[in-house]
Amino acid sequence: KVYVACQSMLIVLVGAVPEYHIDQEGIPTSRAELAKRIHFADNFTSIVTEASTSWYLIEQEAYKVSLASSLFFAGLLIGNITFGPLSDKLGRKPVYISGLFFDVVFGYVTALAPNYDTFAVSRFFVGIVNGGTALVSFVLTQEYVGKSFWSFTGSLTNLTFAVGIAVYALLGYCVREWRYLALVSNTPGVIFLLLSFMLPESPRWLYSQGKTAEAEDVLQYIAFGNGKERLNLKLQPSAGTLRKDELAPGILNLVKHPVLRWQTIILMYIWYVCSFVYYGLTLNAGELRGNLYLNVALSGLVEVPAFPLCMFFIEKSWSGRRKTMTCFLIFAGFACIFTMFLPTNAGLLLSPTLLALCGKMMVSAAFNIVYIYTSELYPTVLRNAGLGVCSMSCRFGGILAPFVPSMKSLSPSVPFVVFGISGLSAGFLTLLLPETLNKPIAESIEDLQSPKYQVLKNEETE
Repeated sequence: KVYVACQSMLIVLVGAVPEYHIDQEGIPTSRAELAKRIHFADNFTSIVTEASTSWYLIEQEAYKVSLASSLFFAGLLIGNITFGPLSDKLGRKPVYISGLFFDVVFGYVTALAPNYDTFAVSRFFVGIVNGGTALVSFVLTQEYVGKSFWSFTGSLTNLTFAVGIAVYALLGYCVREWRYLALVSNTPGVIFLLLSFMLPESPRWLYSQGKTAEAEDVLQYIAFGNGKERLNLKLQPSAGTLRKDELAPGILNLVKHPVLRWQTIILMYIWYVCSFVYYGLTLNAGELRGNLYLNVALSGLVEVPAFPLCMFFIEKSWSGRRKTMTCFLIFAGFACIFTMFLPTNAGLLLSPTLLALCGKMMVSAAFNIVYIYTSELYPTVLRNAGLGVCSMSCRFGGILAPFVPSMKSLSPSVPFVVFGISGLSAGFLTLLLPETLNKPIAESIEDLQSPKYQVLKNEETE
């Protein structure tokens, strides 16, 4: 996740615009002449300051920085859609390692790009493999451990992403030349790729595919790593094991099965709102001025307190996953709404920025829970597909959030009302989902027919 965070935040520093001025003597007749008249501050370099005339992304060419960022998020969306079903069918480990390999390759293409077009295209492909690899690695991490540890591993995974943002800011502070920064931030991927070959396949996935002998071998390997002697275990065949003439479950099963259909619709909206409110608060009220690297670090560190809060509440029987996520989303919604009532010149304790950062912490907590919660709601055979579809809707929230500030032309409070209502609605919709704390994990679609796995209660009909 540290590596994923560095790749995700790359454009923030690599695409930053340093201070510059243009000599106004005469009117430049070409981009080459314009390039000679531009004088950038020498505190750091970026794709904006690249000396070649095919770069110099200022004035009419400034939109290309945002375009490269949009291409990355478009790639994330595609990766979330494709990698989930692939790993459900082919296995977690091969899809994860393949994605990480191409993530590293395209990361180096980004750093060595001879022109903007190559840079932009490489960012698109980095987005595809980065988003897919992050999704599969999260599921793989969860399926290595027992369900009682899912809240811990899920929170730790997301916490590491927030820390990774701060690590990237530190790298940017130490390495001011953008190509070297891209190379340095991409190199840890090589180390993680080599280490990943030591990882076993997910025992849950193997079991769901009817490969009980291989699943037993993995469990023995894990037990040996935990310092235990060889276990005498024998797994019963999974009820959902496919016959040779059957097709593996896919995304269409999320629509065909009534329980999964309504569950997916609600979760997609919750994921969308988490992303929408998170980035909206960042753009609207988190406009920190001053040191660029400090601002990037704070954007990650402000999320750190959210994770211990998650781990405390979601494991309590009186709160659990559902109630805790409902409260965090509602608090984030109220934080948005209350922000519009505070004057901009209020003291520190009543500062709209401070309240917005609190709201961001709350929605970050909800974001963390929804990863864990979604993993527990879907059966193993569809877990990656479900997470992929939900992550796809999450990307739409991130894409739309930057456009909401333009609604200030109607009224300064309109953006906060939009974010507030979104958070509140998602919080109340969460109550329609079941609690998963201390409940069994479904391995197959057939398990959902059992009363103990019911997700959304259907109205009784005569």
